[in-house]
Amino acid sequence: MVTRIKDFLFFPIAYYFAFWARIQLRKWNPRIIVVTGSSGKTTLFSLIEAQVGDKAHCSHHANSAIGIPFDILDLHRKTLKPLEWIKIILKAPINAFKKPYTQKLYIAECDADRPGEAKFLSNLLKPEVTLWISTSKTHSMNFDKLVPNSFKSIEDAIAFEFGNFLEKTTHLCVLDKDSELMTNQITRTKAKIKSVSMDDLLEYKVTKDGTEYKTKENVIRLKNIFPKEIFYSVEMTKILVDYLELTFDPSFKNLNLPPARSSIFRGIKHITIIDSTYNANFSSMKAILSMFKTFPAKTKWYVIGDMLEQGKSEQEEHEKLAHMLLEMDAKRIVLLGPRVKKYTYPILQKKLSQAIPIDVFENPKQVLDLLTKEIKGHETILFKGARFLEGVIENLLLDKREKSLLARREKIWDERRRKWGL
Repeated sequence: MVTRIKDFLFFPIAYYFAFWARIQLRKWNPRIIVVTGSSGKTTLFSLIEAQVGDKAHCSHHANSAIGIPFDILDLHRKTLKPLEWIKIILKAPINAFKKPYTQKLYIAECDADRPGEAKFLSNLLKPEVTLWISTSKTHSMNFDKLVPNSFKSIEDAIAFEFGNFLEKTTHLCVLDKDSELMTNQITRTKAKIKSVSMDDLLEYKVTKDGTEYKTKENVIRLKNIFPKEIFYSVEMTKILVDYLELTFDPSFKNLNLPPARSSIFRGIKHITIIDSTYNANFSSMKAILSMFKTFPAKTKWYVIGDMLEQGKSEQEEHEKLAHMLLEMDAKRIVLLGPRVKKYTYPILQKKLSQAIPIDVFENPKQVLDLLTKEIKGHETILFKGARFLEGVIENLLLDKREKSLLARREKIWDERRRKWGL
């Protein structure tokens, strides 16, 4: 019931804040760059920010039809509790007439979690440039109702929604040439099209010290560990930097990623923790699992949580996950959540070697208890998926002060983790 009410009120609330945001946008009048996609957009957003620095205002922690107007109006939710809305609603008309941001370049990370959201945001922003990094089954439960009446598949419905950004872009669209779903939307724009392809990548290498991408023109060495697919983001960033007539820095020395994007931490008993718990769909799962397979470590444990909001595709996506896990070099697999328990675990239990232990739980505290008991020392453990895995990591950190670098640090998430015993 609560979810239905939220869904019903989402766009009316968004229209209220967008009304005031348009007034502020007219005062500000920036060049607008939209970064969008099903997954990987925050990494692309961060790569761009590392290049443009203080030349741009960037929409941190705001990417929805409500979040982007919030960012334009300089409104911020801190507690994430209902009563906070009253203050924000009253403040919006005042901030519509505030002094605009000083930067004349606006980098806006934009989502399309539901039908109509990309259309709403593209009409508000009318971007000069759109960089569309990916399209896949993220929040696909919201698009189930469009199939098969309006679209033949969930993938087509989601791609069409993102295509609204292309339609409203005035100058340049940059997208993934290898995705037929994305290239099918090109006819909707009059802007210039530039595309990137994995064919341009000559060599990919990930080590404990970072990631290297080699092309004919550049060798990109990043201090963070990244999946192979981040090559698309690196190339898109270079295209944008060239378009803006700025100087491209192949070292990305100013790169700072948000939490839970393959962050590496030292843990108890000399373990290495790779934290990729921000979100998960099959596309991002596949990218992270493939990266971890090439990561140099002797003893690899996989802690995998549910992929949420998959709708009618839930069983299919979690079964695909099982088959991918079968290809990994795992010494142990720990699953968390009712979906992986129902769909992923039975396949692994049937087909995986008995020499590889598989555990499945619905409570993250049970995962923590198992890991605390079974860790021998020097394991490298990947955490990917939902259901408060960041709370498990927090309890395994060697330096407890590093918990501030994990995802979901707001008070409301602390309260929810405590209910699970974390």
